[in-house]
Amino acid sequence: MTDIDTSRPHPARVYDWWLGGKDNYPVDEELARRILAVDGTVLRGARANRRFMHRATRAAAEAGIRQFLDIGTGIPTEPNLHQVAQSVAAGSTVVYADNDPIVLRHAEALLRSSAEGATHYLHADVRDPDTILGQAAVHLDLDRPVALSLVALTHYLGEEVHGLLKKYVDTLAPGSFLVLSQVTPDLSPEAIEKAAEQFRRSGTPFHPRSLAEFSRFFEGLELLGPGVIPVTGWRPEPEDVAAQAEGIVPVYAGVARKP
Repeated sequence: MTDIDTSRPHPARVYDWWLGGKDNYPVDEELARRILAVDGTVLRGARANRRFMHRATRAAAEAGIRQFLDIGTGIPTEPNLHQVAQSVAAGSTVVYADNDPIVLRHAEALLRSSAEGATHYLHADVRDPDTILGQAAVHLDLDRPVALSLVALTHYLGEEVHGLLKKYVDTLAPGSFLVLSQVTPDLSPEAIEKAAEQFRRSGTPFHPRSLAEFSRFFEGLELLGPGVIPVTGWRPEPEDVAAQAEGIVPVYAGVARKP
């Protein structure tokens, strides 16, 4: 078992605290509370991101996708991606990847698949696409469409992120989906800058991106309606419409298909 470093916060565990989870450490809670003190949108954002993942996964499954690669999985919070995908198409295969050892500890929960489908977990870093794609190919047929999800992950990656995403997308078969959400400074600039500063002080890189920067991720792809939009507005369900009344969520989301 990989050792868990409790001396520094990890984004997955900070996110877990915001969602009300128990799989975090005092260093994670401390950072989560400091960010919450300067950015009151973070709890809404964590919940909105989770609901977006559910809606986007259903959309991909309803469009016929039967293979899913979820990078930056985070700590299991039900319903997780495989449960959503397999509720639409029981035979779906899901591969999760994350670099946080605490997620590895919870891998058994991630692997509770439907009888017809399959789920797998890779302990690997998004910045190592050769490892992730190579190991994923053991379980996924990369000559057939895959839904690639990086939900609330790209804002932890620096200038290399566009080239990194391109490497993943270039490997995927035509008909594959790309599912992304990303913190933006556009909608709440002062609060997001304060939150970013808290992340950076903790040693966690944090890169909020504008609409133009986020839209670059989808170059060469066909955006599904309604396009790139604040996360609560992407094909909202009644719960999302109600949540919009709580206030701004400074996160963009989009889903696109590889032609």
